[in-house]
This record gives sequence, C-alpha cells and structure tokens, in this order.
Amino acid sequence: MTHADHPDAAEQVHTVLVYSPIIERRDAVRTAIGRRPAKDVGRIEWIDCSTYDEVIENVDRGGIALAILDGEAQPTGGMGLARQMKYELEDCPSALVVVAREADRWLATWALADAVLVYPVDPLTAGEVVAEQLRNRTAGVPVLR
Repeated sequence: MTHADHPDAAEQVHTVLVYSPIIERRDAVRTAIGRRPAKDVGRIEWIDCSTYDEVIENVDRGGIALAILDGEAQPTGGMGLARQMKYELEDCPSALVVVAREADRWLATWALADAVLVYPVDPLTAGEVVAEQLRNRTAGVPVLR
C-alpha cells in the first residue's frame, strides 16, 4: 500500500517534536514547516523541547512520528540525541537533524539521522523533507538503525 492509498492519510495528525535550547530556532523550524507540510500528510501537532530531559521524557512516552533536533544545541546536541535514540528505542521516531553548515551533513548521517536540513531552514525544502519522513512513518518504512 502506498502512502496515497493509505486510508485517511490526509486527515492524520502527526506529533512532531522540535528540540533546541534556543527558542528562536524552534520557532524558525516550526514556521518554515507550518502545521501541514503537504496536502497528503495531515496536520502536525508540535511538541517543543528545550532540554535533553524533555526530549527523552516525550520520546519515551511514545507517539512521536518525527523528532527534529538542533545539531548545534549545547550541552547535548541533536546528533548525539539522534544516535542515542536509534540505539536505545525499539520504536524510534524518524530523526531529522538541523545543522549550521552544509559540510556537517556527514556528521548527521553518522549519527543515523533519517534526514538533514541546514540553517537557516528553507520553507520549501523543509516542507518536502518533513512530508517525506511523515509519509514513510505512515507507510511503515523503517527508520535508519
């Protein structure tokens, strides 16, 4: 069954976590992606996290379709969080790491990120990347491990 064939895919609500200790970065990511990144993937319900502990608490609770992680965050960066989630969680959400430099894409790949975006986040690219991750999640495509 393809994503387009999935019943009610456009009506589904996806819980997406966005992590950065810097509120302006979280706001920029949410603004670039919006509440509905594509007509066929449904609506996004956002969970804002500013600390490592908040991310772990929310991911452990379950129900997160996608975690968007600030690769530049301090003291715990999004790359380390992505890698930790991949190794520790049985039902790991897709992980999208946002990096400051194009050259850092390889680090995000090493961290087992399913997707990578570069700051400043381009709304067209971000919407496409997030929609693809949500389609994959709906279709049951496994995340990187």
